[in-house]
Amino acid sequence: MEASSTRCGVIAVVGAPNAGKSTIVNALVGQKVAITSPKAQTTRVRVMGVAIEDEAQLVLVDTPGIFAPSRRLDRAMVQSAWGGAQDADLIALIVDGRAGLGPKMDPILDGLAKRREIKWLILNKVDIAAKDKLLTLTEKLHARVDFAETYYVSAATGDGLPELKTAMAKAMPEGPWHFPADQVSDATDRLLAAEITREQLYHQLHDELPYQSAVETEQYKERDDGSVEIHQQILVARPTQRGIILGKNGQRLKEIGSKARAELAALLGVKVHLYLHVKVKEGWDEDRQVYRDIGLDWVE
Repeated sequence: MEASSTRCGVIAVVGAPNAGKSTIVNALVGQKVAITSPKAQTTRVRVMGVAIEDEAQLVLVDTPGIFAPSRRLDRAMVQSAWGGAQDADLIALIVDGRAGLGPKMDPILDGLAKRREIKWLILNKVDIAAKDKLLTLTEKLHARVDFAETYYVSAATGDGLPELKTAMAKAMPEGPWHFPADQVSDATDRLLAAEITREQLYHQLHDELPYQSAVETEQYKERDDGSVEIHQQILVARPTQRGIILGKNGQRLKEIGSKARAELAALLGVKVHLYLHVKVKEGWDEDRQVYRDIGLDWVE
């Protein structure tokens, strides 16, 4: 496509944990690029999704939820989130329209108020939020941050998303596309494989498993027949957590592997051989190498 007729820009998607950022990014891209879970703080690293609307290419940076960090892992996630907003053409703040304004919004609004980038407010979950509360919430948010635009959407039903995508496309600067037309994400297959398995951990274990877990893709290779062989280790901090993931006679781990394998095969379009093992590594979240493997920068 000629640069003169195209638009391209970077949109940083920020917000509190569990506001629906990943679901909205996936919906705008048109396929899954970020993992989603009802559990907060599931996005750990910046995931870039690439969406196309008419002549415009939208580079969507799905960031970890911004919250008051306590541990090193938390600090690395929050640093990654604000790093994703660096030099963006537009920052889109996703707010849970039903949850309203709580103390967890303060660090986000304070951070946004200082930034020079154009900022849009996107209220999500409007299908289950009371209309009068939404309007009051909108007024309060505009009093804190100078938002150029406000949109009401539902990531669950899709309401408002086509209009939002069209508006984002028109707001992008003119210029050549950054990525080929068929590329939907910058995530490597290794990272994507680890994220899909980690999503299954959240979906199947719910509140049984705390955040002291990580998934590393140790080996990723293509076999001669075109299928992919993936070896992963699930890191946990304590032996009791290993037992939770394994389940009785290893059944829970088999189920996690089965679901992750099926999803990876669908995403990659080839047969997948997935081998999982669980390793107890006390203090893994203080290990520089693990941070590198899961795609986070080390923070002091």
